[in-house]
Amino acid sequence: MKHLVSMANLSIEEMQHLIDTAIQYKTGVVQPHLKGKYIANLFFENSTRTKCSFEMAEQRLDMKRINFDTATSSVNKGESLYDTCRTLQSIGCDALVIRHQENDYYNQLLEMGIPIINAGDGSGQHPTQSLLDLMTIYEEFGRFEGLKVVICGDIKNSRVARSNYHSLTALGAEVVFSSPEIWQDDQMPGEYVELDDVISDVDVVMLLRVQHERHDDGAQGFEANTYHEQYGLSQARYDRMKEQAVIMHPAPVNRGVEIANHLVEAPKSRIFKQMENGVYVRMAVLTETIQS
Repeated sequence: MKHLVSMANLSIEEMQHLIDTAIQYKTGVVQPHLKGKYIANLFFENSTRTKCSFEMAEQRLDMKRINFDTATSSVNKGESLYDTCRTLQSIGCDALVIRHQENDYYNQLLEMGIPIINAGDGSGQHPTQSLLDLMTIYEEFGRFEGLKVVICGDIKNSRVARSNYHSLTALGAEVVFSSPEIWQDDQMPGEYVELDDVISDVDVVMLLRVQHERHDDGAQGFEANTYHEQYGLSQARYDRMKEQAVIMHPAPVNRGVEIANHLVEAPKSRIFKQMENGVYVRMAVLTETIQS
């Protein structure tokens, strides 16, 4: 696996291998072994979990990180993304982790010869988030085949929804969406349902952040309380969930909007476990891409 830019590029076997490797890192079966390798993280969009998770993964793998700050880089002098990446390759980086606001930004970089790991491209893909979600689900259920998942929220603007729909359906899960009509994506296959119609039947309730920064129309009168009543996870909906069902959210969480504040750390919530698993998944991805 030379690059990781989209879940659509991974086979079922590759997905499972990355999950298994991440679990081995988590349980201590496999020890870090990328000492002396150089990495640069290029984040052109704000990030807490993904950026810090990659940094922790790199530290645990004994990698050497080249500090890159978009605010003080030559990007502000007009340097292109391609030339920035070629510069980092030329000075000796072994891989690049990139988050960028442009969909499919990575297409211009794949022939450079250096591994590219997509940490999020616009509203396109977020493969490492999908992998950590898969790992979390696999730890809970030990399978994907036959599971029912509802992805609820801002589908149209969510790279998480896009990545997870592809990976979960490929692995045998049944995935449905629940979303306001204005945030439905008719370019992506999948049935849209009312959350109340499926909440008692699904194994995974995957909530999405309302992505205000991607709404050109100002979300057309979006009102937090109304959204929560119609599409958020309330106590009443929580009480109707199956006993073994779990709650997931890629975070950051808008408490009281996508999920009631007190449910973020409820017994069925796996939100912070997802964050924990993100470190191990990114260790697995770094290992696989750099050593391929």
